[in-house]
Amino acid sequence: MSLQTLKRSNSLDKLLNAVKEESAPQEKKSYVDERLWKPELDKAGNGYAVIRFLPAIEGEDMPWAKIWNHAFQGPTGQWYIENSLTTVGQKDPVSEHNTRLWNTGLESDKEIARKQKRKLQYYSNIYIVSDSKHPENEGKVFLFRYGKKIFDKLMAAMQPEFEDESPINPFDFWEGANFKLKIRKVDGYWNYDKSEFEAPSKLSDDDGKIEEIWKKQYSLNEFTAPTNFKSYEELKTRLDAVLSGTVSVGNVVEQMSDEPIETPKIDTKEVSAPSNDSDEDTMDYFQKLASE
Repeated sequence: MSLQTLKRSNSLDKLLNAVKEESAPQEKKSYVDERLWKPELDKAGNGYAVIRFLPAIEGEDMPWAKIWNHAFQGPTGQWYIENSLTTVGQKDPVSEHNTRLWNTGLESDKEIARKQKRKLQYYSNIYIVSDSKHPENEGKVFLFRYGKKIFDKLMAAMQPEFEDESPINPFDFWEGANFKLKIRKVDGYWNYDKSEFEAPSKLSDDDGKIEEIWKKQYSLNEFTAPTNFKSYEELKTRLDAVLSGTVSVGNVVEQMSDEPIETPKIDTKEVSAPSNDSDEDTMDYFQKLASE
């Protein structure tokens, strides 16, 4: 750029307009994954739907993806909501921090470690057989996020405990079974104890329709892909900020802000995670709290 061009472009109005745009309130963007299906409860706190777990897509081996994550509020009032590197067999700063807390032997430190422990979620492709709250979903393929309770029911179907029960593959198009998802509110949390499989049956008598459903399924490998996880250094930086409002750079500890540091206002109300019955809703629960 020539000096004459710079002279003509040096507009005060342009600079002021840029500042005005940067200062304007930003519209909150929604990052809802439209591929995910979630049941909806009625006014009584009950939910019901019939779903079918689907097999792995072509080129993938497993019909589920297993993800560990952490979601907790630190003493600064900030939230830590991140996928754990332990999912992919790597060291994770929160797990290391929790181990150090636990090894002190102090009950107070152990309680902190318990509140910061990692949580387990699974993802699978499902076909919606019946959804009375949203019938427009019926006959469609979605991703379903669920926790250990539902995964245990899948395992129980594949490995029954009693002699009079025959094992089934819940993810099979032809010899699998529809899953009746029954949800109750128990002590304020979602409970799935009454959920059960129907008798084994074909998803459809038409193999052409089955192939059509199979081709509409989503890849699960993305959930454990390296791009879905931050580096150890990035997670450590975030953890330091959540725990103390500082980041460690070499042997130097720096404040996260160049403004005067005030004593943070801590939310003193008790924040309890959803029970194990609703592990799949834990991330939604904490993300909602973090945005309030």
